[in-house]
Amino acid sequence: MSLDVPTAVIDAAQRGEMDDAQFVAVVRDSLPYAWEVVSAAADDQAARPDAPFGEHEVPPPSEQARGQLLRALASNSIRGALERHFGVVLAFQNCHRVAAFAPAAVDSAVYREFVSPRGQVLNQTPELRDC
Repeated sequence: MSLDVPTAVIDAAQRGEMDDAQFVAVVRDSLPYAWEVVSAAADDQAARPDAPFGEHEVPPPSEQARGQLLRALASNSIRGALERHFGVVLAFQNCHRVAAFAPAAVDSAVYREFVSPRGQVLNQTPELRDC
């Protein structure tokens, strides 16, 4: 599924008048599962300020939902808009583990470990091999 972009937003983009709020609304409406996951991770980060990051690691309920999440986090423009909207830096492992870091934490050892090859390998399980 691609983004479902209303004609008014396409027209605004053609005129060079599109803003982040319009794009975020398109993402929210087009990729509701991805929005829910990122929102949950960002909310978890905000609710636990002493934790190194907020996260969501429940496997998607369907391949369609997984596709939404992959699309949102693989697209530079979508991921960037989500990060700006929620005020976090997103990190991603295994096709469903989403972490939301406070921007100031990006230079931390915890962040570097999460995004490292070692972190990815240690987060593997047999159940996730085909996710």
